[in-house]
Amino acid sequence: MTSREKLYNSLVAEHQEMVINTCYRFVFNREDAEDLAQDVFVEVFRSLEQFREEAKLSTWIYRIAVTKSLDHLRRLKRKKRFSSLKRIIGITDPTEEIAAPSNENPADALAGNERAEILLEALNSLPESQRTAFLLSKQEGYSQQEIADILKTSVSAVESLVHRAKKNLHNKLYAYYSEH
Repeated sequence: MTSREKLYNSLVAEHQEMVINTCYRFVFNREDAEDLAQDVFVEVFRSLEQFREEAKLSTWIYRIAVTKSLDHLRRLKRKKRFSSLKRIIGITDPTEEIAAPSNENPADALAGNERAEILLEALNSLPESQRTAFLLSKQEGYSQQEIADILKTSVSAVESLVHRAKKNLHNKLYAYYSEH
């Protein structure tokens, strides 16, 4: 085994779970996330010489994972197939997603499923940059500096993206619940 292969194997071993989890949070499908992770590591292997150490290696790998995930979502959107759309928003059959606790009646469980679906649709309707910054901040827990490194932008741009995402989500959800 060459030293390059050893380096690649150690990178995969160290970062594989993070990459799969990152991809999953964008595509909401484990198989797709695992396939994307393989693509990420192929890209890492192919581009390793170009890594300039301007950021941490894990941030660079994470950036590739986010890019591959967003590219995947763009391809799915272009296909406009119903099954693809369901995967983008992470909903298959809402009754399978959330089981009703024993102390909850079926109407309450269905209402909870509807709320989850409405939230996911609102999140998915955000502009891509806002959705990505919001997910990285609120779901992944990255700092604004880390998000700026991942998205190759400034901290103030990240603050603005997250702020606008929250405002847009609030407006979309408020409008929906005002009508219903």
